[in-house]
Parts: sequence; structure tokens; C-alpha cells
Amino acid sequence: MSRDRPRWWTELLLIVVVYGAYSGARLLARGDVGTAVDNGLAILRFESNLWLHAEDPLNELFTQEKWLGLPSSFAYASLHYVVTPLVLIWLFRRRPLHYRLMRTWLLTSTLLGLVGFTLMPTSPPRLLPGDYGFVDSLAQYADYGWWADDASAPSGMGDLTNQYAAMPSLHVGWSIWCGVALWHYGVRRPWMRALAVGYPLMTTIVVMGTGNHYFLDAVAGAAVMAMGLGLARPLLRASSRFKRRLGIERPEPGTEHDSIAAQPAGGRGLPPRQRRGEEDSRSGAAARHNGAAAKPEELAPPS
Repeated sequence: MSRDRPRWWTELLLIVVVYGAYSGARLLARGDVGTAVDNGLAILRFESNLWLHAEDPLNELFTQEKWLGLPSSFAYASLHYVVTPLVLIWLFRRRPLHYRLMRTWLLTSTLLGLVGFTLMPTSPPRLLPGDYGFVDSLAQYADYGWWADDASAPSGMGDLTNQYAAMPSLHVGWSIWCGVALWHYGVRRPWMRALAVGYPLMTTIVVMGTGNHYFLDAVAGAAVMAMGLGLARPLLRASSRFKRRLGIERPEPGTEHDSIAAQPAGGRGLPPRQRRGEEDSRSGAAARHNGAAAKPEELAPPS
């Protein structure tokens, strides 16, 4: 295992603990339904005034066209929990120098999302009163999937989710995180760039078309990710200071505050061309030194 890569079991424990605490707190943060519905209607009115209510025509399209609504329901119920862990594992294995920063960014943004759920419980469009015209796409296609007709959770677990946590949309936020990871650390190929851009865009359309989020929820999800990215490096610095006090500090590769490790003797670890240059420089310096040392003898008068 690379010395720059953290131990997998400590990372797994950290992620499980943080996500477990997040899920539990998200469930406990459920506000009253009336407040959540009022907040949802306020968002809807605000969007209508700005002509931003894309969720209305998208939801109508997805619920009338099965070839769009059915795969979108599967995407909403699964990709959020599959793609993000896969990208995180890929970063851990293939991009260890950048893993810590990306992991810290993801976890920080997730916890910031919890603050949004707590301060502003919001009913998704699908749970607004019926006269607003929204249809729950997942409920409509529940017979085809594993989810219940009252939530995107597996059947029988609808009561274990907070259905009034629409603001911000972490479906969108996490997809943006995945897109950034693929764009910056994936192979530089057109298909990878298309995937990096297309996945967040597809997710944004899906969450609105299925009736689970407003357009402003998606905007808030992007804002939460931006704030999380801004906090990630300061948090890593604070972690470094804490480790220093405990006497267990180690470099945090992939962040701007890393220390540069001393180069091993003999130029090991350098690229071959640079290593040859270092060896040639040392050889030249040694020759000049030997020549200078021999010069007085050469000038000495013969005995």
C-alpha cells in the first residue's frame, strides 16, 4: 500500500460513523409537516416569479412518458448510493495524493446539508397538496422497483427516512462532487469529460422530473458543495495541528499545506532523466574538486 494512502479500515470506520450520525440526525431533524409544506410552497412561488419552475413541466413529462419516468425512478433510488462510493473507492486506490482532500470535501458538505435540513424543513413537490399538480414518479412506478410507494427507501422503510429534507439536494451535490473528481483525476478522454459533466446534469433533471426536488434545491446543493470545498483545506490544517499536538503528525498529501519530503540519497524517486542530470552534476563537481586539489602538486617545482 502506498505510504500516502490512509489505512482503509480507518477510512471505512470514519465514513460509516459520519454517515450514520448524519442519517440519524437527519431523521431527528424532521420538522412539522405544516412548516415543511409552507416552505415548499414559498420556494415554488419564488421560482414562479422568476420563471424558474422547471420541475413542473419535467414532472409532467416523466409521469406521462414511461420510457423516461421508469429509468429515472431507478436512477433516483440507486445512483446516489452507488456512484458516489465507487468514485470514493477509486480515488482511494488510484489517486491517494488527492483522496484526503476529496473525502474531507464530501463529508463536510454532507454535514452542511444536514444544517439546511434542520433549519429549513421543506416538502418536496411530490408531497405538496394534490391541486398543485405534481405526481410522485417513484410511487407511480413502485411496482417495478424495490422502493415503497411513499419514499425512495426500500419497501417497509419509508418511516425511517426524512421525506421533508428537500433543501438542499444532496443528490445534486454529491453528483457535482463525482463530476469534479472524474474531470480532474480521470483520464483525459472525451468520454470521461462527457461523463463528468453529464452525470450532474442528468441528476439535476432526474430529481426535478421525479418530483423530489425544486430547481432551487439543486442550486442550494451546488452552494453547499462550494462551501464544503472552501472548508476542506482549513479542516485538514486543523487536523494537522491536532496531530502535531498529539505527536502523531504525518504529511497530508494532496493539500496545499503538505511538507515536501526530503529526496533520498542517490536521487532515488526522481524521474530517470532528472536522476541522470543529478548524477552528472555530482560527477562534474567531484572532477572539479579533484582537479583543484591536484593543481598545487602540478605547479610544484621539481625536486
